[in-house]
Amino acid sequence: MKIYLFIFFTLASLIALTFSTHAQQPTAPSGQQAPGPEPEDTEVWQPVPKVVTPGATNSAPPSDAIILFDGKNLDEWVSAQDKSPAKWSVAGGVLTVNKAAGNIETKRSFKNYQLHLEWRVPENITGSGQARGNSGLFLASTGPVDAGYEMQILDSYNNSTYVNGMAASIYKQAIPLANPTRKPGEWNVYDVVWTAPVFDSDGSVKSPAYVTAFFNGVLVQNHFELKGETRYIGAPFYKQFNGAPIKLQAHGDPSEPISFRNIWVRELP
Repeated sequence: MKIYLFIFFTLASLIALTFSTHAQQPTAPSGQQAPGPEPEDTEVWQPVPKVVTPGATNSAPPSDAIILFDGKNLDEWVSAQDKSPAKWSVAGGVLTVNKAAGNIETKRSFKNYQLHLEWRVPENITGSGQARGNSGLFLASTGPVDAGYEMQILDSYNNSTYVNGMAASIYKQAIPLANPTRKPGEWNVYDVVWTAPVFDSDGSVKSPAYVTAFFNGVLVQNHFELKGETRYIGAPFYKQFNGAPIKLQAHGDPSEPISFRNIWVRELP
């Protein structure tokens, strides 16, 4: 009798388990298999990205770029001090720093963008350390002199200095991941993605600034989070702004002035 009871309860358990398993499966019409996921379930068709025609080379501006300097004039630039016309030298398709005239900045203000810029330290450069081919690319200029967010420009080819002040550093904040500087007389290339800080209505930081940068094709800043404005002395801090010009520095060191060419920017969301 015990054997028959054991068999009965075993069969009952198996039947109950079978009904439970079927109850959990998707229902389908009689004789058909329940539908599974399809490739179309994960396809996104809208919005369609805009068409951008690339430049003839990777250094040439694409079709949606704003040309900041193409070798012809300084129509896109003003003095950072008083907004008067920029007084740097343009000759042979090249823009050369006029140290006596001070910093220059773009007439336009920008938020997030992709920037391309080429710079050259003269072959006859003199000096050492920070006094050798010094300049700066201010990704957001928040004042007339050196206020803002600076990516350093410097002759860092066989030239020692503090590493958070060498070429491609985020000045006094981020050491570059590599030093691919070309020797004096050759052109260097910066390709930068700038994400501007966002502020709440009370001036507090909602999201910080970020920089990704390639120097002569080498990644040197990888989505670095800035601690605030770059400062020569003291700790960095944020102050509220909503869009800012791009600024180039006329550094006061006594070495021969550096030059620029082929500067363009693409505004990003």
